[in-house]
Amino acid sequence: MKRYFAAGIIVILFTGFAFFTFCKQSYTPVLKLINPVTIQVDINNNGIIDDDETLCVPDTEAFSLDYKEKAPDFAKDLNLSINEIISLGYLADNYASSLLISKPVKVKLTGQRTPQCIFADIYINEKNYSDILVNSGYAAKNGKYIKERFDENLDAARNLKLVIYNIKSGKYHKLDCEYGLKSSEYSIIPEKQLPKDAKPCKFCHVQKQPVKKKTTPAQIAADTHKAPNAVVTDGDIKLILTDFTKKLKPDRNCYTQACLTLLDEINNTKNSIDIAVYGMDVIPKIYTALENAKSRGVKIRMVYDKSTSPDTDYYKETGNILKITDEHTCDYLAGKPSYTNQLMHNKFFIFDNKTVFTGSTNISGTGMSDYNANVIVLLNSPDIAKLYTAEFEQMLSGKFHELKLKPALSDNFEISGTKIGVYFSPYDKASSKIIPIINNAKEYIYIPAFLITHSEISNALIKAKQRNVDVKIIIDANNTSTRNTKHALLRQNKIPLKTENYAGKLHSKSIIIDDKYVITGSMNFSNSGENKNDENLLIIENEKLAKEYKAYFIYLWTKIPDIYLTRNARAEGPESIGACYDGIDNDFDGLIDMRDPGCK
Repeated sequence: MKRYFAAGIIVILFTGFAFFTFCKQSYTPVLKLINPVTIQVDINNNGIIDDDETLCVPDTEAFSLDYKEKAPDFAKDLNLSINEIISLGYLADNYASSLLISKPVKVKLTGQRTPQCIFADIYINEKNYSDILVNSGYAAKNGKYIKERFDENLDAARNLKLVIYNIKSGKYHKLDCEYGLKSSEYSIIPEKQLPKDAKPCKFCHVQKQPVKKKTTPAQIAADTHKAPNAVVTDGDIKLILTDFTKKLKPDRNCYTQACLTLLDEINNTKNSIDIAVYGMDVIPKIYTALENAKSRGVKIRMVYDKSTSPDTDYYKETGNILKITDEHTCDYLAGKPSYTNQLMHNKFFIFDNKTVFTGSTNISGTGMSDYNANVIVLLNSPDIAKLYTAEFEQMLSGKFHELKLKPALSDNFEISGTKIGVYFSPYDKASSKIIPIINNAKEYIYIPAFLITHSEISNALIKAKQRNVDVKIIIDANNTSTRNTKHALLRQNKIPLKTENYAGKLHSKSIIIDDKYVITGSMNFSNSGENKNDENLLIIENEKLAKEYKAYFIYLWTKIPDIYLTRNARAEGPESIGACYDGIDNDFDGLIDMRDPGCK
């Protein structure tokens, strides 16, 4: 009897476990929202959008910016203006995005399909998404909206004061302007989020004659939206600067110079690709290029960062990339949480043991789309590649952080007439290389950097200011609340320091000095960056690169209003242009866009 009872218990437990596993696996993440009723879902959980993963919600019609070309027809049917229809679409898209993006949903196929999509009922927390959408007033069934909710949404839409902002030209248009939607590089945003130097379209705005006043060359550059060169090449060195003031939403399309440069190197590799990255998103073109490289016999090896818990891993899609590699390892060490929680924070690739792609950018949607400001350096040098490979091999063997040893190789190089120092954390103690250059600065020190928390570097900057060196600093808005931040101390010592006010991160880790030095890499100017994490840093002595980067810094400095010399822009709030409508958790509090108190 006991035997049967025990067997019955086992069957029940197994059935329950199987049911739990089935239920868990039946949930799948939403990757992209085309419009509130056309959704791309990662059904096979491979991190990319495949065929048959575009779903349409049946019997439901919703407002959306995706239908902006049909706005006149909608306006006529509902007896509304085009402005009201587009504004409702804007609100509907943001509402649906906050419900769905990166959230697990359950999918129940209806069996109906079109060439564009498969029809499916979608459930969030066991609730029918279509019902939620209709109850919100942003969608209708059988042409009928819930009037009370619809009227509330219409009032909110009328108060939005949206404009069409052409990111390329810097001009903004009214929603019904015939020229507004003709460019492919535009964003629809609230008027209050326009950049300070945005100019009204002369066809749809009545302009007052401006009062002529004297302007500096830097102001003229900012006013005309002519950014300095994004790509600067000198011999075997290429410097790529990403302008995050012109990209208000990230994507994974790989149309930028940073992404295309990486793509070209992967496609041209014949033998080996070594990758040391904090983590990776699945960028479809990069993913396919790596697959193709492996299929033609290229050996791919990778080291990456891993936390003590999968829940705290920042890049959730890294596992998809690992499937392509021939070898890989991470810095996880069982039983050593303090060691594991130090970061493998490098961002470099070595191609065929002769070319190095490195800098501050992560291989992510935000990094590869120019949504974040980054610096990328491409170096064609077998000697430099050899030093990077020695660092890579240590990590691949399981030696990360303080377990690494400094290779018995030179860390000073000269390529194409340019002197380059290459240093790795933690063993090279990078501040000992940076501070002497700051101490010898004569004219200027310009710093676009994610953060500054390093005490000795901060003190050196204060001393430089005291001897009348022109010191200017821009840091990311999110890092005025970082532990040990030095921004207040630097301001107290009369150093002009601005917080950026754009949706993306100022993710660069760089210093430009005296038209001579460009200092950059993966290392933040912090104690952890120097003494704990795995990082790499370049000190490049090149007049051409330094002058071009200086011009970019002045352009960026001019675009950020002077009010942020004393006031800190909130990373997710109306002050940061586009931050409340980009689908990104800019301040890492778990709340996105209009769910964040800063945006309300």
